[in-house]
Amino acid sequence: MANIDTPQVQHLSFHTMPIEHLNPLFERQYVSAEKSMLARLLLRKGCLVPMHHHENEQISYILEGALKFILPDQEITVRAGEVLVIPPNVPHSAEALEDTLDVDVFSPPRADWLSGADSYLRK
Repeated sequence: MANIDTPQVQHLSFHTMPIEHLNPLFERQYVSAEKSMLARLLLRKGCLVPMHHHENEQISYILEGALKFILPDQEITVRAGEVLVIPPNVPHSAEALEDTLDVDVFSPPRADWLSGADSYLRK
């Protein structure tokens, strides 16, 4: 018999998960575990993610397209096949330079996403 306190293995498919439409240019799907979160993001050309920061370490891997990240001291364009690591509490924004498919890993999981307190993304 399994211990109810033991984390359970999850086997999921983004192909069958609902897509959350945050605004006309931004869609996401995500899976949350105890200590990390994996997100699949579709940002259409022109999508702007406003300046924000969070306690979470963020690793962004661009599968298709390009995102321009604006950080306090620099701008970095991340293209297909490239990765950007953003440490916790670093302010950043992003602009989709073309239709972009992005996979992000957050640690710990984004509490604001889980609670729906991410209104800055829904504009």
